[in-house]
Amino acid sequence: MSSRERILGRVRRALADVPPDGDAPVERDYLREHGERTVEETVDLLAENLADYRAVVHRTDSEELPYLIMRLLAQRGPQYVLVPPGLPPEWMPAADPTRVHDRAVSTARELDQVESVVTGCAVAIAETGTIVLDGSPDQGRRRISLVPDHHICVVRVPDQVVASVPQALERLDPARPLTWISGPSATSDIELDRVEGVHGPRTLEVVLVR
Repeated sequence: MSSRERILGRVRRALADVPPDGDAPVERDYLREHGERTVEETVDLLAENLADYRAVVHRTDSEELPYLIMRLLAQRGPQYVLVPPGLPPEWMPAADPTRVHDRAVSTARELDQVESVVTGCAVAIAETGTIVLDGSPDQGRRRISLVPDHHICVVRVPDQVVASVPQALERLDPARPLTWISGPSATSDIELDRVEGVHGPRTLEVVLVR
């Protein structure tokens, strides 16, 4: 008997007592939210946890959003800014940097020349300070939020804010390419020296817009 046959035999034996109906509902009687909060308290918790992960949090309204994005890009001073295909045009009507559109033919080297990216998000989770991107038109492919060094992410408040991970999962399609972001990219070596920007942007700015 080959190694492959032995492994498959063990898998079959392990699954022998599993019901044949793979669509049987899964019990989800765990706690869906830790405590009761108002909408405002949930948004405040999101902002607090985002900041705890060293993301820079801004609050604004839809009228002021274009000017805020323009100021954030001006402070950073990028020559190029990457935009997904479905980014609302009213978000960046007056931005100075040259806009680079997300294209399938763009190489990693080309994307590495772009300093900033502006995206929307699918959902934001207050209890974990996490924003989730799912590749929708206003977010683009996963790589555009991982290669540039500066990421501006717009979260619509309160529509895109939930309290907990279980609530977020109910809104997300598991078949989509989900990117879960909790603060700027960071890692530590064995001596716990923190290094940012290894696996994604070193600067994450989250704009909470009403």
